[in-house]
Amino acid sequence: MILDEKFAPIRKGLLEFILLKIIATEKVYAADILKQLSATEFATQEGTLYPLLSKMRREELLDYDWKESEAGPPRKYYELTAKGRAQLRETSEYWQKINETLKQFGQK
Repeated sequence: MILDEKFAPIRKGLLEFILLKIIATEKVYAADILKQLSATEFATQEGTLYPLLSKMRREELLDYDWKESEAGPPRKYYELTAKGRAQLRETSEYWQKINETLKQFGQK
């Protein structure tokens, strides 16, 4: 899917929020995150995802467990920390406010 470049900053800004939402549902492997994103306008590559996951871990928004894999080496399964859940709540609330504000403009 080819995206208009003018929307790239919006997409980039929302990617962390989307990752919080994905990881909040269950422990998830990075390849599964990439797969979920691939069918959306937020499709990304490993070179974008892994640094963002590392940044989020440094910020204590998420952590991971190593789990054995039948298909090779152990895998990291990500989950939100309490701080990550709080960040998701705050961002969701802010997103709702933004949507309400946008709805107010252009209405007669």
